[in-house]
Amino acid sequence: MRCLILNYIKSLFSRPKKSKKQSLVETTELQSSTNVEHFVPNKADVHSGEKKKRHSKSHQQAIPAHILHKKFTVNASQFGIGLKNFPNNAISIVTKLQKSGYEAYIVGGCIRDLLLGYKAKDFDIATNARPEEIQKIFGRQCRLIGRRFRLAHIVYGREIYEVATFRAEHHSNANEKMSKTSDSGMLLRDNVYGTLREDAERRDFSVNALYYDVTHNLIFDFFNGIEDLKASRLSLIGDPVIRYQEDPVRMLRAVRFMAKLDMFLVRESDEPIRKMTHLLSHIPPARLFDESLKLLQSGYGLKTYELMRKYGLFEQLFPVLAPFFTEKSDSNTERMIVKALNSTDERIRDNLRVNPAFLFAALLWYPLREKIDELKNEGGLNSHDAMMLAANEILAQSAKSVALHRRYTSVIRDIWALQFQFPKRTGKRPHQTLEHIKFRAGFDLLVMRAEIEGGDLVELSAWWHEFQFSNENQRGDMLKNVKSIPTFRDEEPKKKRKPRRKFYRKKKSVSGNGNNQHQGS
Repeated sequence: MRCLILNYIKSLFSRPKKSKKQSLVETTELQSSTNVEHFVPNKADVHSGEKKKRHSKSHQQAIPAHILHKKFTVNASQFGIGLKNFPNNAISIVTKLQKSGYEAYIVGGCIRDLLLGYKAKDFDIATNARPEEIQKIFGRQCRLIGRRFRLAHIVYGREIYEVATFRAEHHSNANEKMSKTSDSGMLLRDNVYGTLREDAERRDFSVNALYYDVTHNLIFDFFNGIEDLKASRLSLIGDPVIRYQEDPVRMLRAVRFMAKLDMFLVRESDEPIRKMTHLLSHIPPARLFDESLKLLQSGYGLKTYELMRKYGLFEQLFPVLAPFFTEKSDSNTERMIVKALNSTDERIRDNLRVNPAFLFAALLWYPLREKIDELKNEGGLNSHDAMMLAANEILAQSAKSVALHRRYTSVIRDIWALQFQFPKRTGKRPHQTLEHIKFRAGFDLLVMRAEIEGGDLVELSAWWHEFQFSNENQRGDMLKNVKSIPTFRDEEPKKKRKPRRKFYRKKKSVSGNGNNQHQGS
């Protein structure tokens, strides 16, 4: 019996098995016998193929840029430009990226300004390293920002250096996370990465498409930007209509560079602007606020304003002011704009601090004044309540196009409120007004109003000028001789109230003892 069982077990082991290996061999033989044209590669094969393509492309780009683009290079030393013109931190960022195996260049406005003989301020860096790769290199020193344009900020104490990855042309099969446009053609996302040459094509103006090679002291100039600088010519790279559609802020940048660099815009880039100003309504108000500061607080605010009016751009940023514009530009609003911008330009030239809140308080003063009068006439409100409601409405309307930060709107309200306090010069009020933290800004606006309107405001501004620089005895004498004037010219000065006479009712005599008092006592 035992022998039978052992024989049975041996027979089980001796039977041929259908192994998996045999089936794999059969399938490979089948695939090899089929025609190559009908072969469908699997995902791994596709991935490896793409990898090979990328490898071959990177191998082509392994040729150093100063050799690959030799005909577009210019020796920086012939313009007196060298490493001494750039901060050590900017050079350090470029060097660190290069040591990690990436291309890196100092790019943009700083090169342009150095070529023009100006002092360069912003030192941006362009590289073929992706934002995530930049972060790996610099660690905690780096922070990634933005969705529309993914950027890396490298922090050195209070200094921040912007590092951008080379951009490329958009293509239809790009992922929405990489590239996205609106129906009007505006770029909502631009994270398609490319090469140095492709990045130059994505820049806005030829004078900004200049790259400085730290290692070889060369300037890459792909679109004759240096020649345009010599000719004071501002030229948009590519088709102007498409470029303005992609980013309407380029129209504002064109005006800013024209004012700052004293350049003219070529006809091809100039003509489409007037027809495309409405595209600025698609730009987020927060971004337009930042752009408005660059336009009006760069030291060339008045010239920039005149150019913006010429192209119809100013009304797009400040629609609240548009109804006050006249053909001769002689309304109080327009005169205030000119005075405020001229004052801002002078302060910047003198290296004095400027506050955006004062500028906006001045620009919006006369629209506020009209709204106050409207509310007082229609609603019968007093000056204070009308001012509060009018301020809310004017600031809310302005925020639809240019989003003012809350830290500025609170200061704007203070400056406006002080205009109502200045005419009140009795008792302790002048001392309280003088101690206000925003007195100086409020006084400056009062002086501008006096220069524009004249009349009683001239005497009022002169009084406050003397009052703030006087001692206590002199201030006491000034308060005794003060003349009451209205808050606005259309108001009547308030008449002094006569002191109310007090009438005392005679108490009725109460008969009897002290316990029987009068009911009303």
